[in-house]
Amino acid sequence: MRDRKESPGHTKQKKELPGRLEEIYGNLWPKHNLRSKMKRTSQSTPFTRTTAAAALWVFTLSAPLALFGQASNPLQLGILRWYSANQTTTINVGVQPVGVAFDGANMWISNAGSNNLMKFAANDCTLLGTFTVGNYPRGLVFDGANIWVANSKSNNVMKLKTDGTILGTFAVGNLPTGLVFDGLNIWVSNRNDNTVTKLRASDGSVLGTFPAGQMPWFMAFDGTNLWVANSCPTCTTVTKMSITDGSIVGTYTVGGAPYAVAFDGTNMWVANTGTGNVTKMQTDGTILGAYPTGVQPIGLAFDGTNMWVANYKGNTVVKLRASDGALLGTFAPGLQPYILAFDGANIWVTNFQSNTISKM
Repeated sequence: MRDRKESPGHTKQKKELPGRLEEIYGNLWPKHNLRSKMKRTSQSTPFTRTTAAAALWVFTLSAPLALFGQASNPLQLGILRWYSANQTTTINVGVQPVGVAFDGANMWISNAGSNNLMKFAANDCTLLGTFTVGNYPRGLVFDGANIWVANSKSNNVMKLKTDGTILGTFAVGNLPTGLVFDGLNIWVSNRNDNTVTKLRASDGSVLGTFPAGQMPWFMAFDGTNLWVANSCPTCTTVTKMSITDGSIVGTYTVGGAPYAVAFDGTNMWVANTGTGNVTKMQTDGTILGAYPTGVQPIGLAFDGTNMWVANYKGNTVVKLRASDGALLGTFAPGLQPYILAFDGANIWVTNFQSNTISKM
């Protein structure tokens, strides 16, 4: 192939790139095809900066340049076998983010160390507002109309409109942490009282406070009953409770120091921080399996097919196939990933030590 006459601003390196491409890809494209592709670039502008050819060079130029001098197989490009990319978006938030909840359009984050909530558009991560709440907010839940937050060191919960307006503040037990909505009522785990409190969602009225095992932490609703993780360091149980009267329906042995529970539509999952695994069980307490995840699994979220697990001390998030617990992937968000939520398309995780959230 003959050298072209250099245009002003062209460097020797840029001039030689087409020849290098032809040398590598001559066996993939006939010369006249390669030449015709090159002729689409501007004569007066270096092709490495030609806007009109940008889409073309994603295939014919930009990706191959990354291969030069490396032990990669250039045929991977010709057969469209692309390299994997990091598709995690990381966003700076407040101090010590803990809770995360989706309201159908936006993602809410509780910043425990900043005593506020932040609201982000789920589609593009735009910050839509920051709202002051109580002392050390942790758990969040959406009731279909409003956001609820557990203020752990204020011993209360707040109800907010989705524009951030506070509708009410309601006293609960000692160190409220987790929140769950059962379709009518809000349930609050009071970690230092070993109880859960039931509030009517419409007006915040206390409907009862009930024993829930040692150190109740995060909770889940299976459509019929409430499940509570008993999180003390020596605990190995989860507690199943009736949402009608708060009575204990069953206590089931799982792994060590369970912190979180989640429902996949059929079975319950438990994150056992003390034993580095998750337990899958039927709603009658029958154990279906235990699957290793990483160091201190603490958060769970179901995406409709898979269970996602946040490993707090392992600084990873893992994806398990819900049907059989098979490990499908391990991902690195920020430091000390904590609570997870699914927005219908992506998984979000709060990174407690990094003061960030990750969207995956």
